[in-house]
Amino acid sequence: MTITILLADDHQMIRQGLRALLERQDDMKVVAEADNGRAAVEMARKHKPSVAVLDLAMPELNGIDAARQITAANARTRVIILSVHADRRFVTESLRAGAAGYVLKDCAFDELVQAIRTAVANQTYLSPAIARTVVEDYLGRSPRRRSSAFVVLTDRERQVLQLLAEGRSAKNIATELDVSIKTVETHRANIMKKLGKHSVAELTKYAIREGLTPP
Repeated sequence: MTITILLADDHQMIRQGLRALLERQDDMKVVAEADNGRAAVEMARKHKPSVAVLDLAMPELNGIDAARQITAANARTRVIILSVHADRRFVTESLRAGAAGYVLKDCAFDELVQAIRTAVANQTYLSPAIARTVVEDYLGRSPRRRSSAFVVLTDRERQVLQLLAEGRSAKNIATELDVSIKTVETHRANIMKKLGKHSVAELTKYAIREGLTPP
């Protein structure tokens, strides 16, 4: 059986490199690519790949929220988060979003192949370098960090925050999310109140620190 794969990363060179390496495997085929999280969700719905490999920090929609939408739309598509972040906050939130694996970008390519095969076998894969530090969090033995964007904010608020941090205007965000400008402004006010931030610059720093958007 051929394992079909979606690659999502905002760096074209990384996507090209991963595609070339993965397609050396006799049973793997890259069927789609995306350069942002929103496109990744659309490609996943269209192609229904066996596995979606998502960068954590992507424009328009971060990998964690993209994973949540992809798995909600089709539970058969297994998601693997590919990231430079070893912080267990990102790992546990990825798993809670439905990801079947979390692989560090600085690991060997063979590890990604192993993660894909593990995910297809309906098991969970974590890079050995981070596995030990996240097991207790994943089992619910440690409380979530109260200030995490994935705890404090709703899904829609995170989407608005990410787009604000990426320099989008309220009008542009309203069009993209298919809501009114007033709704966007209400979300922005609620986000600032919840986070105790008073400017878009502060929100941008917070979004980058939380891995919601690329630096």
